[in-house]
Amino acid sequence: MELFYSTELAVPLFQIVLLLTLSTFALLFGKIKLAMLINYLFALYWGYVFNRERLLGSSLEKINYFTLIYFAFGLVIIILALIAFLFHRD
Repeated sequence: MELFYSTELAVPLFQIVLLLTLSTFALLFGKIKLAMLINYLFALYWGYVFNRERLLGSSLEKINYFTLIYFAFGLVIIILALIAFLFHRD
C-alpha cells in the first residue's frame, strides 16, 4: 500500500486543461461516449507514454509481459471504439 502513497506522476497543467476542455465540449454536445474515449486516451497516455521513464526506467528491458499486454489491450479498446463510432447508426 505504501507504493500507492509514495508514487508521484507528473502531468503538465496544459494537458489537464486540454482534457477538461475537450471533455466539457464533448459532454455539452451530448457525445458522452466520445468524452469517455477522450478521458481513456489521456489516462492511457499519461500512464504509459508520458511517464514511461518513471515507471520503466531508461530502457525497455524492464517492461514485463503483463504491462505490455495491458497496454496492447488498451489500444485494442481504442481501435474498437473508433470502429464503433464509424459504423454507429442513429
